[in-house]
Amino acid sequence: MLPFLLRPAFKDYLWGGSALRRDYGKVTDLPVVAESWELSAHKDGCCVIDSGAMAGVSFDVFARTHPDRLGAHCRGYDAFPILVKLIDAKQSLSVQVHPDDTYAYRVEGEPGKTEMWVVLDHDPGAFLYYGLRRDVTKEELRARLADGTVEEILRPCPVRRGDVFIIEAGTLHAIGAGIVLAEIQENSNSTYRVYDYGRRDASGRERPLHIDKALDVASLRASAPPEHRPAPPVLEEADGYQCRRLAATPYFITDRLDLNGSYWKNMDDNSFLCLLCVEGRASLRGPGGALDVRKGNCAFVPSGGDGFSLEGAGSFLFVSMPSPHAR
Repeated sequence: MLPFLLRPAFKDYLWGGSALRRDYGKVTDLPVVAESWELSAHKDGCCVIDSGAMAGVSFDVFARTHPDRLGAHCRGYDAFPILVKLIDAKQSLSVQVHPDDTYAYRVEGEPGKTEMWVVLDHDPGAFLYYGLRRDVTKEELRARLADGTVEEILRPCPVRRGDVFIIEAGTLHAIGAGIVLAEIQENSNSTYRVYDYGRRDASGRERPLHIDKALDVASLRASAPPEHRPAPPVLEEADGYQCRRLAATPYFITDRLDLNGSYWKNMDDNSFLCLLCVEGRASLRGPGGALDVRKGNCAFVPSGGDGFSLEGAGSFLFVSMPSPHAR
């Protein structure tokens, strides 16, 4: 089975902007594009296959009917296990937290949400909130959410292009205004909003908060500053490319390939590969044909097969599934 392109599902949340349409080639009638769900079989926003013999087929249908093409590391999951997005935060996102698997399955009927961010672009001075500056009690956190002072205990983190943040379930967080990033996460849409700056939606209503659920799952411990993390290690390097390991979690593996020439990727039966182009353009070639992959495109490479080559110049995020033993 050949690799294929995916057509994303779009979200027009009030904090979104125009960067995904302007800089990443997204085509939609929505006036605001906050998120494009690039690899998704979730009921709240499912991709559609956009090339090849299966063009027009919903990706969730493909995942259900071709489990062998997802790879051995996907066995045992009730549904396709990950979700990959592009996010344009023209305004700040709400302060929020996600549940872990145990809580989410019990309360929401779906997995929890550990996620990671890769910063692709940002305005000068942009920052995000990552966890807490110090330990707090549940009583203090509830009080600060009530009186609007929660930002005083959140850890602000200035961002640079290429920064990587791993947001474990239970971590209070918020993407700040002026940031475009890629998000890789568990296949979940369970988000508990705790603070939204008092803003209102297009109908003049404040968006709902989920304080009690958030307090059930939020970590009350201080978060280590992300800048203390080591630089991503180099996996492969040769004339024309460099590949770095950005994250290896129990839920997903993410690598970054910086290409200026040719690169060959072997495939096996363990996992599919999601290939998200975040800069430039390349030709993805396999034994049966080629795909033109440019900035903003997402390609799905089924497990098995003989591998593929990339020829061109650009940057690509590779997302795959870890061994079940990693969980």
